[in-house]
Amino acid sequence: MPVTVLRLGLVDPDANRQSLARRYGAAVEMAGYADEHGITMIQTEEHHGGADGWQPSPLAFAGAVLGATRQATVTVCALIAALYDPLRLAEDIAVLDLTGGGRLVTVAAVGDSPREYTAHGRDWARRGPLQDEALETLLAAWSGKPFRYRGHTVRITPRPYSRPHPPLLVGGGSRAAARRAARLGLPFFPSSHQPALETYYHARRKEYGTSGWCLMPARRTVLLHLSEDPERCWATYGRHLLHEARARAVRQPLLDRTAARAAVRDMAALRRQGVYRIMTPEQCVALALAEAGRTGLVLHPLCGGMPVAEGQRSLRLFAQRVLPRLATRTGRSAA
Repeated sequence: MPVTVLRLGLVDPDANRQSLARRYGAAVEMAGYADEHGITMIQTEEHHGGADGWQPSPLAFAGAVLGATRQATVTVCALIAALYDPLRLAEDIAVLDLTGGGRLVTVAAVGDSPREYTAHGRDWARRGPLQDEALETLLAAWSGKPFRYRGHTVRITPRPYSRPHPPLLVGGGSRAAARRAARLGLPFFPSSHQPALETYYHARRKEYGTSGWCLMPARRTVLLHLSEDPERCWATYGRHLLHEARARAVRQPLLDRTAARAAVRDMAALRRQGVYRIMTPEQCVALALAEAGRTGLVLHPLCGGMPVAEGQRSLRLFAQRVLPRLATRTGRSAA
């Protein structure tokens, strides 16, 4: 059965405090439901200062999700590590690693917005050194041994559950990110399908004498919403998918984007692009079988401020009418 991902976006451009509180609470409940039905991974991300309320605190949210689940991996993709106090970040991830029994996976990247750095009192021009300091501090802190930090000797307790340390990947779409991962002996997660960057990463690993591996994304990540009537759903709720696609294009103008390779002007252009798709459960099963494990299924039920009730319907269709059929086709029992 392919890897299945529940992507929980908390964007809501029309939110008030009551509706946003309901959305966050519903997202945690959806994570628990997904876990009970065998979804492999639950994913969140980090952005700051957006008018539409894009998730700014992924570790706090990950803690709530870990508490509501028992089996699924919880992935922060990506954490902007350079914006954090490195010692506090080491402590927070260690506690979450203990809480979840090693189920938290962190992908650390430098981010894509100078404004986020300015808002947090960080220098965008120094994002590389800041990221180096953050990652080096995490690895030293999780060893449980005293180490030198900014002129002082410190020791971080408690040690994490995972050994040698909590799962930590370096994310990014640049050679600098690949070099950083290679130098530190950490796995590398390119921000898009870039085989040449994977080759570069392994070449640098050999130079540094480190171990590691590369988690290469598929050529195209398809973000799914399930509905009994896709055409009606596009007409009623497609504006939410369009909102996120446009927001990503604005946020990431310099990147080879996976979720939004180019700005889309309207719904027709978004549908032609084929990244955001609304499908029936039967179409979703057919997609999974056609891909034959080359990529995972990423369900994005709260995309762009999607109404909670509609997101819950999408998740139920996925859990009840897609997962059991995939498990049967691959000879595995349904969760």
